[in-house]
Amino acid sequence: MLKRLSLENVGPAPAMELQFADRLNLLTGDNGLGKSFLLDIAWWALTKQWPADVNRMLSSGTMAKSYGDNDANIYSSFSNNPVQEEIDNIGWFDRKRQIWKGGLPFGGLVIYVQADGSFSVWDPARNGWQGPGCMGDVPLPAYVFSPREVWHGLSDINDRRLCNGLIADWAGWQKEQGPTIKLLTKILEILSPSPDESIKIGALTRISLNDVRDMPTVKMTYGQDVPVLHASSGVRRILALCYLLVWTWQEHIQACKLLGEPTARQLIFMIDEVEAHLHPKWQRSIIRSLLRMSEEICSLLIPRSETQLIITTHSPLILASMEPFFDPKIDKWFDIDLIADNDHPPQVQLTEQPFIRRGDATNWLTSNAFDLKSGGSLEAEQVLEEASVLMNGGPIDAAQVGEIEQKLREVLGDTDPFWIRWRYVLEKKGLLP
Repeated sequence: MLKRLSLENVGPAPAMELQFADRLNLLTGDNGLGKSFLLDIAWWALTKQWPADVNRMLSSGTMAKSYGDNDANIYSSFSNNPVQEEIDNIGWFDRKRQIWKGGLPFGGLVIYVQADGSFSVWDPARNGWQGPGCMGDVPLPAYVFSPREVWHGLSDINDRRLCNGLIADWAGWQKEQGPTIKLLTKILEILSPSPDESIKIGALTRISLNDVRDMPTVKMTYGQDVPVLHASSGVRRILALCYLLVWTWQEHIQACKLLGEPTARQLIFMIDEVEAHLHPKWQRSIIRSLLRMSEEICSLLIPRSETQLIITTHSPLILASMEPFFDPKIDKWFDIDLIADNDHPPQVQLTEQPFIRRGDATNWLTSNAFDLKSGGSLEAEQVLEEASVLMNGGPIDAAQVGEIEQKLREVLGDTDPFWIRWRYVLEKKGLLP
């Protein structure tokens, strides 16, 4: 699995370093500080490719640039199962050729789910510069899908078909009624928002006179079979994730059979903004479901196999949902902040944070993960500050109390716990009517 990632003069800071956990790694931080960038770097460290260089249709996953005019390096290490031999790599930026060089690719499977709906897949049996993975004399560096290509198929620059896409493959698997559709059914069930809202496969259909394809459907809780192209954004993202996972594994098995090689024993699964498009109820269960899915995938691989998750999030519900399952022996939480003081300009800093149970998503909003002063509106936050200053200051009169109380009523609910404190202070000051 990916053990370490250390950056020198790359991206938004002169230096960053992560020592990854074996099972789950969560990354939080404000927009623009480098969460997605770190996933791009991790993808390059494992595959020696940038997603947007493999597929020019992508608007994300572009090549990292050096920080300033100094030499830029990417240090990484990963272990290869079963011997757990740790391989150290160094990549460096060739400024004259404007390319990154150095290092060896990872020997396991890697799936990178990008926030914009793009997917990148690395398969050591099919990708690389020589031997397996070559299409004639042209090496196939990785499988990188734009959002459209996930659904409708992926071809190389010579128009050779690399993947049929979700619609065609799903329909074919469903007609065959073999182990592949059973695996897809199982993973869809695991990643569903709840047992009461399980994503189930419906009957194949046609969606128009001008589209002759057999279209997969999903059974909705209200009784209709909805074509996958008509599903909601959240459901579509989960459908795409499940499909790419099944497709990657099935194609890897076929490639290993053709090559007479053993299947991979490791899978690294990277997801950018895991909560994207998901309802809060689904956000509360998605990490638990991904961990369960990892166990399911491991059961399909040969003994002593491993799955590692690297996930970014902006959701306090994601962090709150991990509290019953977070194990510091195999899980880690990293946070990226903008640090500034009077003596130095603002600087991006990444730190590993202790995972402290906070019991409620609102408490996570005011933690190091999000750095908010409160979980309410900006207006409520301002009025609460005014009220606190008034309560903790010197003498106050009834007019001041009335003015602040009117503001409080406009921004707070009747059961807000602040009212207890407010009434207590007013009573002590003799200002209650």
